[in-house]
Amino acid sequence: MKRLIVTLLALAFLTTATAAIAADVVTYEASKGAVTFNHKAHGEKLGDCAKCHEGTPAKIAVDKSGAHGAVCKDCHKAMGGPTKCNDCHK
Repeated sequence: MKRLIVTLLALAFLTTATAAIAADVVTYEASKGAVTFNHKAHGEKLGDCAKCHEGTPAKIAVDKSGAHGAVCKDCHKAMGGPTKCNDCHK
């Protein structure tokens, strides 16, 4: 019985950890292919939430114009990130 409880607790922990990791990745559907945004990787690279978020951090609405301009591509150019179409669109 103890082994079953320990196994169930371990499974619950792994499921929660996996869900937390998955929440850091957002996929945007686009006509040229889906774009995957890894929030954790961007946060670690930039080191400062204020570089993207104004005020209290919240989800940023991204559309084609923003992604190809100030929201994504301009920052990628400045920070040495990918800028070619197929670098982001898969």
